[in-house]
Amino acid sequence: MINRLEKWDAAYYSEKLKMELFDLDQEILKPYFKLDNVILGVFEIANKLFAIHFEEIDSIDKYHEDVRTYKVTDADGNFVSHFYADFHPRAGKRNGAWMTSYKSQQIQDDINHRPQVSIVCNFTKPTESKPSLLTFNEVTTLFHEFGHALHGMLANTTFKSLSGTSVSWDFVELPSQILENWCYEKEALELFAKHYSTGETIPMEFIRKIKASATFHEGMQTLRQLSFGLLDMQWHSGNIEEIISVKDFEKQAFENTSLYPDVAENCMSTSFSHIFQGGYSAGYYSYKWAEVLDADAFEYFLEKGIFNTEVAARFKDNILSKGGTEKPMILYKRFRGQEPKPEALLKRAGLLNA
Repeated sequence: MINRLEKWDAAYYSEKLKMELFDLDQEILKPYFKLDNVILGVFEIANKLFAIHFEEIDSIDKYHEDVRTYKVTDADGNFVSHFYADFHPRAGKRNGAWMTSYKSQQIQDDINHRPQVSIVCNFTKPTESKPSLLTFNEVTTLFHEFGHALHGMLANTTFKSLSGTSVSWDFVELPSQILENWCYEKEALELFAKHYSTGETIPMEFIRKIKASATFHEGMQTLRQLSFGLLDMQWHSGNIEEIISVKDFEKQAFENTSLYPDVAENCMSTSFSHIFQGGYSAGYYSYKWAEVLDADAFEYFLEKGIFNTEVAARFKDNILSKGGTEKPMILYKRFRGQEPKPEALLKRAGLLNA
């Protein structure tokens, strides 16, 4: 028992509370998330939604032997894209996960030049006795990056500068974040969440626990994201020449979102690489705004069915294929039929009664 909860205690006690409330251990889930099965699962989900097919090939160049290469075709067999998947860590490869377009889609001289798209992750390599098994967080990471990849692969614009993920900064995370939602749905999980040695489909009990734990500490996470967004805006909207103390400036920015006691020696701004070298200056809010968009958009799928092809076609035709050719709100309203509402996000986060 501790009398004063400090910032550095949060992760430890949060995990203990999560175990007590949900009795959900990532290690128990991992056998149901064999990487090869998850890959086939996300491909099948993409096929059900957008009628595209993935065929693994070895006829194109790749930059490392670990990279898997795929030919993507539509329902009529037409070429859509080449897709590269680089899943495992190695010497010289940086941490994290990301999507890259090696060649963006464009129409030139009446020819629709199709894209070359990749996703990069750092999942544990298989061994002689055990395949690569993912934590549930890694499963959502794969789906997230694959959502970005779909944005690139299904692009259909004239100019490559407006193709795929070349969209307004607060719109780019919609395709990636919406795809994460399928990871929590029974109908989707049963496609790929099968025990690597027995073939048993993930038990309903685990699915219920995954969904129940999805809202754990959402209030804290929301407060955290808001605090970062507010700090970012403070740095990029005022006269920085008047700032005498970075620490005092930061404390003032965090005043309305501070929960834990302040740590005198800590200064968040000096390590806030997103806004000073990561391209998110005056745009960190985009993470939370994209959550509003993806929650509202996925609610449309929930209303009609998570594999409803009509809704999926509207998403493909008005979001994924259009890139940055029109204003995001115009595209979103054309897909959804209305402007996004924050209620869907608050409800999904457990911060608003259904």
